[in-house]
Amino acid sequence: MNTAPLWPAVGLAGLIAAGCASAQDNMFKIGAARYTTHSRTDGITGVGVPAGADAETGDATTLLLTYERMFTPSIGAELALGVPPRIEAKATGSVAFLGDDILSARNVSPTLFVNYHFGARGDGLRPYLGAGLNYTRFTGIRSRLAPDVRMGDSTGWAVQAGFDYALDTQWGLFASVAALRVKSKLVASGSTVLQTTIDFRPVVYSFGAAYRF
Repeated sequence: MNTAPLWPAVGLAGLIAAGCASAQDNMFKIGAARYTTHSRTDGITGVGVPAGADAETGDATTLLLTYERMFTPSIGAELALGVPPRIEAKATGSVAFLGDDILSARNVSPTLFVNYHFGARGDGLRPYLGAGLNYTRFTGIRSRLAPDVRMGDSTGWAVQAGFDYALDTQWGLFASVAALRVKSKLVASGSTVLQTTIDFRPVVYSFGAAYRF
């Protein structure tokens, strides 16, 4: 698959990391993330596939890790990563009788945000808004309906809102909600060739601990 969309993310992550030695305001976060999908497809097509065949993806919980470098008291660049969650799909529509777990895959999904933090440095509670770019690659793809399944990579916008709550000068808590644009073309080859495009429309809810250094 084409991995070219990764290079902007890798390059910016490198620039962020390069500034760590002289950084005066960095934040590392670790927490739980609930990856909820609200998927739609354009239907499943293929020779012998009945009209109205469709599928629906489920939700997953994973570990979230983020690093943010503040460039001004209000503006920072954040790289968000997580342990790739396994997303499963169930059959719906005219093929609902096929049941659950007709497809599963892990999504590797680094996301870059530029955040604007409200309030002033040192405030106990600081809400923030962010916008940026998400890149998603699917790995470990499995299906009991076809031996060869491929899912295309996705690059799209990402937005988030959240807040940081300081417990002291270094430790704190955070919570956020993010919406991502993730679409993937799926091609499954077996006794026939099945095709569809999945619009995952994920919303990610996160909370956890933050450490400032």
